[in-house]
Amino acid sequence: MLPFIRIANPLFILTPISCLSEIEHCQIVCCNELSDTRYQNLFRVREAKNLGPVSGPNRQRDLCTLCTISLDQEEVFRTKVFDKSVSPFYGEDFYFEIPRPFQCLSFYVYAKSVFQRDLPVGKVSIRKDDLCKYSGKEHWFSLHPVDPNSEVQGKVHLEMRLNEVITVTGSMGQHLLCQGLPLISGQNCDPYATVSLVGPARSDQKKTKVKKKTSNPHFEETFSFEVNYFCVLHKWFNSTYSYMKIRVLLPTVYFCRVDLWNNENLAQDVFLGETRVPVKILRNSHIHKAWYLLQPKGNGSKSKSDDLGSLRLKLTYIEDTVLPSACYTPLCNLLLKSPDVKPISASAAHILGDICRERYEAVLPTVRLLLHHNRFVPFVSAVAALELDNTQEANTIFRGNSLATRCIDDMMKIVGKNYLAVTLKPVIDEICESNKTCEIDPVKLKEGDNTEVNKENLQGYVQKVFSSITQSSSSCPPLMCDVFRSLRHLACKRFPADPHVQYSAVSSFVFLRFFAVAVLSPHSFQLRSHHPDTEISRTLTLISKTIQTLGSWGSLSKKMVRNSYWPAKTKREEESVDFLDEISSNISKESSGLEDAVVLKEGLVFIIIQKRGQGRKHLGKKNFKKRWLRVTNRELSYHKHKGKEALCIIDVKNIQAVEKLDESAFNRKNMFQVLHSEKPLYVQAGNCVEASEWLEVLGPVSRCNEGRLSAFHPSNYTGGAWQCCRSQSSNAPGCKPCTTTVLANLQLDIDCDRETERIFSLLSSNDTKLQNMEDACASMAVYQGPQREQEDYSKFTIQEPKETFQTLKQLRNVMEELQKQHDVRSDTTAQYGSLTAGQSEASVFHMKRNHLGGVGLLFSFLRLLSSLCPFS
Repeated sequence: MLPFIRIANPLFILTPISCLSEIEHCQIVCCNELSDTRYQNLFRVREAKNLGPVSGPNRQRDLCTLCTISLDQEEVFRTKVFDKSVSPFYGEDFYFEIPRPFQCLSFYVYAKSVFQRDLPVGKVSIRKDDLCKYSGKEHWFSLHPVDPNSEVQGKVHLEMRLNEVITVTGSMGQHLLCQGLPLISGQNCDPYATVSLVGPARSDQKKTKVKKKTSNPHFEETFSFEVNYFCVLHKWFNSTYSYMKIRVLLPTVYFCRVDLWNNENLAQDVFLGETRVPVKILRNSHIHKAWYLLQPKGNGSKSKSDDLGSLRLKLTYIEDTVLPSACYTPLCNLLLKSPDVKPISASAAHILGDICRERYEAVLPTVRLLLHHNRFVPFVSAVAALELDNTQEANTIFRGNSLATRCIDDMMKIVGKNYLAVTLKPVIDEICESNKTCEIDPVKLKEGDNTEVNKENLQGYVQKVFSSITQSSSSCPPLMCDVFRSLRHLACKRFPADPHVQYSAVSSFVFLRFFAVAVLSPHSFQLRSHHPDTEISRTLTLISKTIQTLGSWGSLSKKMVRNSYWPAKTKREEESVDFLDEISSNISKESSGLEDAVVLKEGLVFIIIQKRGQGRKHLGKKNFKKRWLRVTNRELSYHKHKGKEALCIIDVKNIQAVEKLDESAFNRKNMFQVLHSEKPLYVQAGNCVEASEWLEVLGPVSRCNEGRLSAFHPSNYTGGAWQCCRSQSSNAPGCKPCTTTVLANLQLDIDCDRETERIFSLLSSNDTKLQNMEDACASMAVYQGPQREQEDYSKFTIQEPKETFQTLKQLRNVMEELQKQHDVRSDTTAQYGSLTAGQSEASVFHMKRNHLGGVGLLFSFLRLLSSLCPFS
């Protein structure tokens, strides 16, 4: 038999799907109109317990530890270092969406070292397919050793052929394409492949050429191996197998092995992964084509990990299978009609909130959908009016956890993100960095603390926070102002005799549910990168409680406000009233244009620096310089080091577009470009999540600029032509549409299909409650049957049984049709080792839409506890 293995051009090329950006016709050959799967989670890294000492010559009892989170082999987050404690409390929350396919989520625990690299204690790895198994419950995971040969990612496409030329010889061909190989030191690797045919008494190996700086190598080589039946007959001469039986069994004892390596010129090559395919797979067919995930060396041999400890994790995992847009049109239209339904309790959106009132997150997809279609204000006004009709006392207005309060809470978190950053981030940074003691409780005072000094510190902090809030009316998003104006009008109408209710209706949201919560937990609102320590958390708690009291109009007579650390109550009340007037009346305070610049995001990146006279022809590795990138609400700048003078400043108003850059442009991942009046600014972020965050920050602050581009070039201009469209003019218009602009008062991207699918999932999971509500309507008005006891339907808000029943019927019909669409497409799931398995594993799907906002994953682990032992 004469097998040969050919490594040639790929069967097809697929484009990575991105999150919160636009991608044009991400179409894969051999894929029809498939659904796509999108994932969402949130996780928190809490604490570790009983950490063991480091072994070795520098043995110490207490470890300085940290925990990192990685997607495959790409680190995306790390906790702060906890100094010398066997029970460190990390207290970290990470909320993010993953803008690329991945195979595995990993947690690494490291011991921080001063004079050498961080020492790995162990890791916990969870495959994407296994995440749903651990959703909603706490689990203890054993820590496993960090073995370099097990740190693999990526996949390989194989095309194999087996053709017998004569009775005792044959040929086997293989077509190979690799994708998704890891980054080496933050850059694309230099991969090569070794191909082996392994069988009885032989293991021949061939090697491909090295491909430079790519994670998706295409190989163009042919290898041949010789296997002879007579050699096998001679080896098994004394056996009972006949010649014909050996010919049948021979393919079962041979397998093809492909190993991927990163070429290191002056060091040992790095193993990237392997895959093994038995030749017997060609028994029924002479051609085999399939995608295979790269595996650890030796298929990941298990190492003893009993002495490494364990981690306790709790995650909430949500998986949405999103269908084509046309499938969601009926349900979307039914939800968008909700503000016009009379009474509002008979609308589809209200029914959803009614049956999911125990689930706080159930309201969010409805809010996002209504925001996108500019239908939120009329809906929340109608829902708030319904709540006020059932409110008997003015001092309890909007104090419960109702549908109206939940909708407004979610709206403020979505729309007011930048507002919080502009208003609170500078003063929160000052509080966290100055770290003055503010404890005033005699029971909690430490030895040596001075109560009077602490009161002065607290009063100074409260003054700064309160002034920042009351002077921020010009920055309040117009949509929030529209909602507050409506609430104020409804409250005055419901309680005309109370002159203060118009203020308490607004302050109960903007102070109690917005600013005070953000001060208490700045990390949850992206105001700080890490949770503050215990002492600063206590200071923020005292400030938050004071802000709540000052902003609560109905509580201004409380004793806390009259405390000695807050004496000037009359002036503060006047400032509060003026602020509430400005954000809830038709006449708003105009911006003076002299506001201080507020840092929205900053961090280390790589930026292409073009030397004078170099032009665009020879941009290489030496042009990538590490710089400190900083974006404020006024300008984008980069510096040689943090705190140094700016090397380049770009006015935010002059930014024409912020878009992703193709990997092929500079053979680097996680790159984006800032287009303005001069040369484009090319930036490489540290990882995929960080790149997505930069786009999220730069997009909203520049999206409503005048002179924005309608199209851009996703690649660079080099060699006298744009590499994307081959246009030879450097001033040629873009060949790809820019990210679609949105309303100026929202400045956010919302994937309506994903939100509608989430609503469908919520309705489906509460089908029993829908049926009970339908029966209650029927019992009350539709049918003349026996009346049920009031308790059977008192949990639902049913004002007009007939209207509610009709809406429920419409919902039922829409849900049945959507379920049929899901059932039809559920059969298209690809299997591992099949022609489309690579697409399935990589979560790459055929899209007809340009906008793919929200493709990704959001992890939520509510607790992380570990018990670690010594390691070597």
